[in-house]
Amino acid sequence: MTDRLEEKLKGLPNQPGIYFHKNLNNEIIYVGKAANLRNRVRQYFQKSRGRDPKTEALVADIADVDWMCVDSELEALFLEGEMIRRYMPRYNILLRDDKSMVYIRIDYDSDFPTVSTTRRPMDDGARYFGPYLSVSSVKQALKLLRKVFPFATRRIPGQKRASLHYHLGLDPGLEEGKTKLEEYRANLRKLIMVIEGKRKSIDRELEKEMKAYAKQSEFEKAAKARNQLFALQRLSRQVIFSDKEFLDISKDHALGELVDLLRLEAFPKRIEGYDISHQQGSDVVASMVVFTNGVSNKGEYRKFKTKFNHNDDFYNMHETIVRRLSERNTKRWESPSLVLIDGGKGQLDAGIRARDELGYSRLPFIGLAKRDEQIVIHKTKSLVDVNIEYLHKLGGFMTETAEYILITLPKNTNVVKLLQRIRDESHRFAVSYHTTLKLKRQTASLLDDIPTIGPATRKKLLKTFGSIKGVMSAHQAELEKILGINKATLLRQYLNVEQKVNRSGHNEEV
Repeated sequence: MTDRLEEKLKGLPNQPGIYFHKNLNNEIIYVGKAANLRNRVRQYFQKSRGRDPKTEALVADIADVDWMCVDSELEALFLEGEMIRRYMPRYNILLRDDKSMVYIRIDYDSDFPTVSTTRRPMDDGARYFGPYLSVSSVKQALKLLRKVFPFATRRIPGQKRASLHYHLGLDPGLEEGKTKLEEYRANLRKLIMVIEGKRKSIDRELEKEMKAYAKQSEFEKAAKARNQLFALQRLSRQVIFSDKEFLDISKDHALGELVDLLRLEAFPKRIEGYDISHQQGSDVVASMVVFTNGVSNKGEYRKFKTKFNHNDDFYNMHETIVRRLSERNTKRWESPSLVLIDGGKGQLDAGIRARDELGYSRLPFIGLAKRDEQIVIHKTKSLVDVNIEYLHKLGGFMTETAEYILITLPKNTNVVKLLQRIRDESHRFAVSYHTTLKLKRQTASLLDDIPTIGPATRKKLLKTFGSIKGVMSAHQAELEKILGINKATLLRQYLNVEQKVNRSGHNEEV
């Protein structure tokens, strides 16, 4: 351990927080969280402690340590998922005991919303948060949060009475109408905000509700808001995880690097990322992902289906930004501080033209080209000013054309990790939506071609068997139960022909 590092460790606070280790190349090699930063981080450098070979290898690579204090362990826990996806430090992967990560699933829009954990997120309309490395920490956190914001964990078919959990104050009691669905969803919105790290906003909201109810002499509701507020504040004093755990959290220097590199006027509170997805001009969709204070804010994600199918990404990007910055949507959604376009000069130019046409000429736009991970900047219209000295400090360089600047940075810099994360998330979200539309179209097309199978029957089949694949694999008796013998026989004949065509096409492709 160097004298510089030893001196730095003396400044570690006795507070909960997040920390990360770097190697000689300033690369993040391990990130973690601690109930007490001082105790946890110093343990790495205590020679008397017994360590396995992997941990010894980690310690041997540590050249620098940094940290950031947070208000509570809860905030550190729910911040980890975002940082896992952004930095992916190699020692976190090596030191993981559990090979499968966990997500929190909230089917907020259903008629009986539940909160649960899963290892496999699906495109089922539910909201997913994560992934998290520590299953036990997530479950313990949800157990504590359930006391503050009661939620159902599952729906039991046929149950009409409120469960025991309702009487213990852990469940809304929807079965018996103890809580209105609108009130329950409002409660879930607060839970989601806590998971997203917005606890201070929730504190202010609950305090505001408490005063408003008291002013209206609704003292029972005021007491409920007060109890939630106090219970949430008490959570910061409860130990959710111990200092012995190895978990994945990193301090976010990326926004600072972004501000310094592009000479932005302030930290970009809201960064929006855009991407286009289609298959040769069919089922054209666009995604808008939102990162608030550097962290993905999935509740603000939006998707667009273009009005016309064009095999032209420049046209599609232009239409998307026009719709995003329309008067209607600018009133509904918060304005971005910075826009990141997935693509090179053409896509960036299309987005900037749309911005200028709608009079938002003060909004910075940049691109990220896939091929070399270059930051693409229009010299006069991106509204950023490259700090050459800081660029060189980060180990990067730039090339210029008549109108554009292309910035190349080392792949391990924080700012590149952040921009890649936003770009990859926008790509994932766009591809997911495109795939959903394509499957729906293919499913509808197949069932549309079958005589006597009308819209109501199609809907019934898909609701019963889940998908066209489920319909195709259903037994004849199951189809007859839904359709009757004659219709089921006709449907089976058509499905058998379709399966033969698919097998034939598959063999030719291979």
